[in-house]
Amino acid sequence: MRKALYSALVLVAMCSSAHAGDFDGSRLLICAPVEVKDCEAGSHCVAATPADVGTPSFVRIDFDRKLLVGPKSESPIRVYEKTDQQILMMGSEQGFGWTVVLDQQSGEISATIADRNGAFVLFGSCTPI
Repeated sequence: MRKALYSALVLVAMCSSAHAGDFDGSRLLICAPVEVKDCEAGSHCVAATPADVGTPSFVRIDFDRKLLVGPKSESPIRVYEKTDQQILMMGSEQGFGWTVVLDQQSGEISATIADRNGAFVLFGSCTPI
């Protein structure tokens, strides 16, 4: 019984460490927003879809090349900060500033795209490719 329990614990530990490594900045990721909010100062945020706000349905994060890659354009990652829990990335494109925060354990992301008129807030998840 102890041997079976020990084997199960070792297997769980191996799976956990392999999964955690997927989101540590060492692998190419594809990410999809699941929830989008369109926000303007002085009003409530409104639920939207990626198509409603003009963002792609999928974005790749290429850590080696330091790029966010969409279907029509690439945006350089200008700021990259990594802690034990998350990776923070920032950049700008076409007059908008953007941030993406990646949870290193779950692969979930929170992102913003903002200009002087308002902001889009996106929540989603990533998977390695």
